[in-house]
This record gives sequence, C-alpha cells and structure tokens, in this order.
Amino acid sequence: MLRPRTQALFDEYYASHQHPTNRLTHKIAIPVIVLHIVAMLDWVRLVPVPALPGGALTLAMVGWFASLVWYLRADPKLGLLVSAFMLLCIPLGRLLPVWAVILLAVVGWGVQLAGHSVWEKKSPSFLTNLVHALVGPLFFVAVLTGDYKLPADAHAASTANGRDSQAHT
Repeated sequence: MLRPRTQALFDEYYASHQHPTNRLTHKIAIPVIVLHIVAMLDWVRLVPVPALPGGALTLAMVGWFASLVWYLRADPKLGLLVSAFMLLCIPLGRLLPVWAVILLAVVGWGVQLAGHSVWEKKSPSFLTNLVHALVGPLFFVAVLTGDYKLPADAHAASTANGRDSQAHT
C-alpha cells in the first residue's frame, strides 16, 4: 500500500497524464531522459576519489544518492527499483559516446513533449511542480508493478475521448 503522500503525488501526477498515448510516450521517454540526465551529470567530476569507479566523485553520484533518499522516503520498494535503474545508468552512460547521449536527450525530450503537446494538450507537470520530475519515474514504475492502479473511470474516459477524436479526424 502506498503512503498517503506518495498516493497524493501520484494522483496529482496522473491528473496531467490522462491520455493513453501520452502515457505511452512517457514509458519510452522517461527511461531515456533519466539515462541522458545521469550520463550528463556523470561528466561533471567533483573531486578525485581513487576508490570510486572512474576515480572521481561525480555529480551523477551525488544526484543519485539525493534521489535515492527521496525515493526511499516516498516508497521503499519502488524507490529501490527506480534507484537501481538510475545507478545502472552511470556505467551505461560511460559506455556511450557524447553524441549518443546528446541524441538520447533530443529524442527523449522530443517524445516527452510530443506526448504533452499532441495528445495531452497540457504542459508537463514538472513545469508547475518541480518535484514531479522525480515523481514521473516512480509513477511509471508503480504502474508497471501494479502498485498504482490507474483509475478505471478516467482510463475509460480517455480511451473514449481518443476514439471520439479519431472519429472526427
């Protein structure tokens, strides 16, 4: 069972993600965006620490730890899943050439913004509540694991709206 604060954040986040195609674009874009952000943050070396992989503490490591604390407070199980993915993004990002990370950024944000502008017709929720930048990955993991059930009436309404708009095209 989700904590009340996490449930409220998910409900608020869901309100900006009603259209099923927009939610689909997020399932593609959010992992890509997380990967590119972690990879880019890993380019910023803060202090040499020979014991760490790569020999330095990077901004990605600091960001990962800070987000780990936030995610674990929101929900331990989901937080571990999201944080494990984020941690895997550090070595994966190091394997990618700079041009590929930049391409991932362009593609990820393009897909994300298309979902909101073309289908949802609303700006991304993190523009009005910055914490939603952290909520997004947690929300979609919660949906995938079944820890957050999409409201049936809203899902049916958005599916019907999708069919109605297709019929008018």
